[in-house]
Amino acid sequence: MSDHSGRADNKRLGVLATLIFSSRWLQLPLYIGLIIAQVVYVVLFLRELMHLSAHAFDYTEQQIMLAVLGLIDVVMISNLLIMVIVGGYETFVSRLQLQGHPDQPEWLSHVNAGVLKVKLATAIIGISSIHLLKTFIEAGQVGMAGAKVTWDGVMWQTIIHMAFILSAIGIAWVDHLMNTAMPSKQKH
Repeated sequence: MSDHSGRADNKRLGVLATLIFSSRWLQLPLYIGLIIAQVVYVVLFLRELMHLSAHAFDYTEQQIMLAVLGLIDVVMISNLLIMVIVGGYETFVSRLQLQGHPDQPEWLSHVNAGVLKVKLATAIIGISSIHLLKTFIEAGQVGMAGAKVTWDGVMWQTIIHMAFILSAIGIAWVDHLMNTAMPSKQKH
């Protein structure tokens, strides 16, 4: 009788394990949503590029530089989206089967949750840097959006940027600690 109940427990555990493992596919609509957001960013980039091109002779050098920084910002956010979509799907949902594909990103071959977190943190720092540079340029004057950038705003944005940097350093340090601790555990 105990042999029969043991097989029933294994079968139930198998169903539960299958259900839990299959739940990763619930993330698929999230990645599809991020692909749609990527399309929105492409449209935004093209709109801003057309606007810059149409007004290139009307803008000052500073206005052109701010518009170009805005375009770079859109590209960096788009790169962040790609890292999350491709890296997240590959890490948490299913393999993309890209081995040997000529367009496979180099970083994808060694991506895991830790590497993805560090890459995302550094991308966020890059995006924050662009925003901070735009804020420094617009400080004390009315910006292209019509709002005046105050020095208090610059200070708070700098503090937030430094928090991003410290967070990225912390994430990278924890990832490093975990990677150095794992091989020593495997030796024992």
